[in-house]
Amino acid sequence: MRTIDQCNFANKKALVRVDFNVPLDSDFNITDDKRMRAALPTINKILNDGGSVILMSHLGRPKSGPEDKYSLKHILGDLSRMLDLEVKFANDCIGAEAIEKSKNLVPGQVLLLENLRFYKEEEKGDRDFAEKLSELGDIYVNDAFGTAHRAHASTAIIAEFFPGAKYFGYLMAEELKNAQKVDHGAEKPFTAIMGGAKVSDKILLIESLLDKVDNLIIGGGMAYTFAKAQGGEIGTSLLEEDRMQLCLELLEKAQAKGVNLLLPVDTVIADKFDNEAKKESVEAGHIPEDWMGLDIGPKTVELFSKVIGSSKTLLWNGPMGVFEMASFELGTRGIANAVVAATRDNGAFSLIGGGDSAAAIAKFNLEDQVSYVSTGGGALLEYMEGKVLPGVKAIND
Repeated sequence: MRTIDQCNFANKKALVRVDFNVPLDSDFNITDDKRMRAALPTINKILNDGGSVILMSHLGRPKSGPEDKYSLKHILGDLSRMLDLEVKFANDCIGAEAIEKSKNLVPGQVLLLENLRFYKEEEKGDRDFAEKLSELGDIYVNDAFGTAHRAHASTAIIAEFFPGAKYFGYLMAEELKNAQKVDHGAEKPFTAIMGGAKVSDKILLIESLLDKVDNLIIGGGMAYTFAKAQGGEIGTSLLEEDRMQLCLELLEKAQAKGVNLLLPVDTVIADKFDNEAKKESVEAGHIPEDWMGLDIGPKTVELFSKVIGSSKTLLWNGPMGVFEMASFELGTRGIANAVVAATRDNGAFSLIGGGDSAAAIAKFNLEDQVSYVSTGGGALLEYMEGKVLPGVKAIND
């Protein structure tokens, strides 16, 4: 793997793609700075070598051109504090100001460029746009795992302009190492825990995992489509009617491959989608007409935890219920505790697959008690599905 450890950045300008797509509140305060902190080791390595750093990132999903709420200037103060230096800012990511400020950088300085997605060319993977970005630095470093599955100008196309001078940052290298450990070197028993709202979002991943895992646990909203497909009553719970046949096929495939596929045996239901709703626990597939399932029940937590506890490799992607509401967080919290216990007591390797799973682990303050929490939900999913990530291929080619 071609990492920044193989490069001395002395007197070089490193153009670093980071993932600073962090959540901001209405006053532009960062509510979770994990992605920014994850990039600090790479930035500091370059600075310590005697190089300078030009950072490029996207923020949010601007629709057409610059929008103040998506400006990266809002994170400038936090970034300066994290690095303990005054980070410079360019009001554009290409053009005269970006060129001038990049040219004038001296070793030990950091420049943050304005949001890449203020240009449609970024997401289109436009070669001319990538070339303009490439002119700002001597060496290209990709440390943005969260966007590695996108063939965007700054994550994939730009690498063409740095033959022999392109590297993975520390975060990218760590993400890939941990993903490979689960995908190619998983110690048995290997258990995958799949949650989230829709079967359709996870079909490819589930099919890929059926060739690798010993146990496949399914919870969250998608479990109700499985329940309905098996003839159960699910009230007003989430349902993908057009995926019911697929659920039955997945159950058959699991059986044929000798995979222990576990579904909830009980569910916590509510009379409305509200934290203050009336709630009770019922057997899976026995949800009354006007009620909805919002979490796995206590018997299911016990069943799933037993399997998790005897596992040596764990991959978790997707919550077990609406954990954002305190009334329906117990299932997800129970699974999180089981993963932590398996890691601590059984020496299991536990990989938490970004997105809502990462948010849940963070909510329960358990991030430091699992093996690794990925910063890239979509990127990790596509990697585990067996897809080639454009941002990774661009460095490896």
